Amino acid sequence: MTTAYQIASMLLQTGAVKLSPTAPFTWASGWQSPIYCDNRLLLSYPLIRRYIKNELAAATRSRFPQAEAVAGVATAGIPQGALLADELGLPFLYVRPKPKDHGLENLIEGRLVPGQQVLVVEDLISTGGSSLKAAKALTEAGAKVVGMLATFTYDFALANQAFAEAQVPLLTLCNYPTLLQVAAELGVVDQVQLASLEAWRQNPAAWGK
Repeated sequence: MTTAYQIASMLLQTGAVKLSPTAPFTWASGWQSPIYCDNRLLLSYPLIRRYIKNELAAATRSRFPQAEAVAGVATAGIPQGALLADELGLPFLYVRPKPKDHGLENLIEGRLVPGQQVLVVEDLISTGGSSLKAAKALTEAGAKVVGMLATFTYDFALANQAFAEAQVPLLTLCNYPTLLQVAAELGVVDQVQLASLEAWRQNPAAWGK
C-alpha cells in the first residue's frame, strides 16, 4: 500500500476530508468546491501524526537531502514543518502571509542565514499562490529555496504550472486522484458523485455554475 493511499484513507476515515458534491463548499476565492480538506485534524491523532512526520522526513531525505532548514507556511504548514524539522534535527522558521503589524513587523519568523538552503512545508496545495508567495519571500530574504513539500494536493494543472514556472520543485505525499480512488473503494461516493468530483478538478472555477 503506497503512502498516498495510506494518507488518503486516513483523511477520509478521520473526517479530515469531507466530500459533498451536492452541497458544495465555497472557498475564499469564490470557487464552489465539492471537497473540504482539513489536514490540521490529523494532528489530533498521535499515530497518524507520527506517520505523517516520518513520511515527510523520508521524502526530504530522498528528494531534498541538501535542505539545511525547514520553513512552514503560516498557519497550517507550521506544525507539520516543525515536526519535520525536529525529526531531521534542522533549524525551523515560518513565513507569515503578511508582515506582523506590530513589534518587529516580521514576515519571516526565526533565524534565516543568508544562502541557507531551505525546504518549504505546506499542509495542502490548492492553486499554489500562498505557497509560492512564501517561497518568494524566503528567496528575497536571502534563502535558497530547494523545494516545496506538502501532505496533500488537489493536483490542479494551474498549480503545477505555477510551480514549474517559479522553478520550485513540488513534492506531495498524497493527491486528489488517489483520494477519489480510495473514496470509491470505501463506498464514500457513488459513480455519479465520482464523476462530478473528477469534473471539478478539471475546471474548478467553472464547476457548479
